Amino acid sequence: MKTFESLDQEKRQRILNAAMQEFAEKGFAQASTNEIVKQAKIGKGMLFYYFKNKQTLYDYVVDYALKIVDEQFVQKIDMDNRDFIDRMHDLAKKKLACYHAHPHVFTFLASVFLNEMTLLKEDLHKRILTLQQRVQGRLYDNIDLTLFREDIDVEKALQLIQWAIEGYQQQLIQTFLAESITKMDLLPYWEEFDEYLAVLKTSFYA
Repeated sequence: MKTFESLDQEKRQRILNAAMQEFAEKGFAQASTNEIVKQAKIGKGMLFYYFKNKQTLYDYVVDYALKIVDEQFVQKIDMDNRDFIDRMHDLAKKKLACYHAHPHVFTFLASVFLNEMTLLKEDLHKRILTLQQRVQGRLYDNIDLTLFREDIDVEKALQLIQWAIEGYQQQLIQTFLAESITKMDLLPYWEEFDEYLAVLKTSFYA
């Protein structure tokens, strides 16, 4: 029996993107496999040849999305850079690059985390929590705290910096959603981002 992975990449990606979009927009219960096959431009028989039912498809898509985020974002965070603001800068750029390449992945996983964790099989539930913990570890492990001013609360400073950078990321993502990212010149956004980081360093570093 052929596996889903044996399909050509373009067709496989159409199915995955259609499934992630449908699940993200409507949730598992209301998601329609008819709409998925329509958006993927395939016959319904093909979908159920590879996936026994909607739950099997959902589990597969969660597994796929977690692998993408882990391999193309989390594992690429530079742990050798001990400057917290620089590391956050590196993290933001890699996260947005991954989002650019796989926008449906982040939208889908956000909907799973916010609304449907109870639907996941135990192993997938654990993998999401483990991935979150790994991201937090990669944010804070091996940070050089001597870079910070002595007269501030370092823990609060770290949290404020994280909030500021995550807020800028969300602003960029909203811009990506409103415009065609393939036609955007991202350089001005990164230059602006670097200016904000310079302000943070002036505020918190010695």
